[in-house]
Amino acid sequence: MLNFTLRKLIGMIPMLIIITFLIYWGIELMPGDVIDFLIPMDQLAEMSAEEIAAFKAAKGLDGPMIVRYLSWLKDVCTGNLGFSLQNNMPVSELMMQKLPATIELSLAALVISTVLGILLGVVSALKKGKIADNVLTVAGMIGVAIPQFLFGIFCIILFCLQLNWFPVGQRGDGGLLSELHHLFLPAFVLGISQTAGVMRYSRSSMLDSMNRDYVKTARAKGLPEWKVNMYHGFRVACTPVMVLIGFRLPTLISGAIVIENIFQWPGVGRWFTDAIKTQNTPIIMSVGLFMVLMVLLSSLLVDVLTAVLDPRVKLS
Repeated sequence: MLNFTLRKLIGMIPMLIIITFLIYWGIELMPGDVIDFLIPMDQLAEMSAEEIAAFKAAKGLDGPMIVRYLSWLKDVCTGNLGFSLQNNMPVSELMMQKLPATIELSLAALVISTVLGILLGVVSALKKGKIADNVLTVAGMIGVAIPQFLFGIFCIILFCLQLNWFPVGQRGDGGLLSELHHLFLPAFVLGISQTAGVMRYSRSSMLDSMNRDYVKTARAKGLPEWKVNMYHGFRVACTPVMVLIGFRLPTLISGAIVIENIFQWPGVGRWFTDAIKTQNTPIIMSVGLFMVLMVLLSSLLVDVLTAVLDPRVKLS
């Protein structure tokens, strides 16, 4: 397994280079000039061409795109993510300030979607063809179809503005209850959009495992039905579900971008959106690099988890 992990990690390097180059190129193709966001219009009108060129050089905005990308890549390899173009603060320092809020939101949403998705999926499978199964099937379809931003706005109107149960935006003041009070609604909105997919996948996986010969054999031996369902059906059904959950880790991070903007959550997603509006290249590239790493590491985690949960899978 160690050799497999090392090969996968080494194989990530060219993928990181290709994807980050495409992101950098995409920033270069964005309309407008970053100078317009860095210098007020009245000051810009009074500056000469030489002064503007000197300002660009000081910010590292001069030279061909490929040269600037290679310079950024070299800095990243040494652990330097650059400086924000707006306030000249280290991007790594800003990232450490924003990242905990996003991780907190994503992990809470992951717990909600995993617990609810697996629980409802197993119930739906055990009640196949009955009213509970039909209701959950319809609910799952609705959950997949509703956009996150629309569901988020609805929850804000109902639970924050009408019922006044939850606050809108920002994290808690440091106390556990305050943190949970602020966190629950955005995490619920982000998690519930993932719950429907986990539920449908859990149902299919559970139904498949319950039709296997070893489950029928366990039932024929006279084992209690709950033992047959949990020890023989549910355990095997969990393997593909864990794979799905592993692949959903990056989508939770990317989905947090929408939720953070709706709920004014002070995380990486909202910071990333603001950076795009102002063409703040060092921040955009740093967040893009983080997203790509999340996808690649999640793929590695899924492979390892699959091998651990299913002895039939061999890593080579």
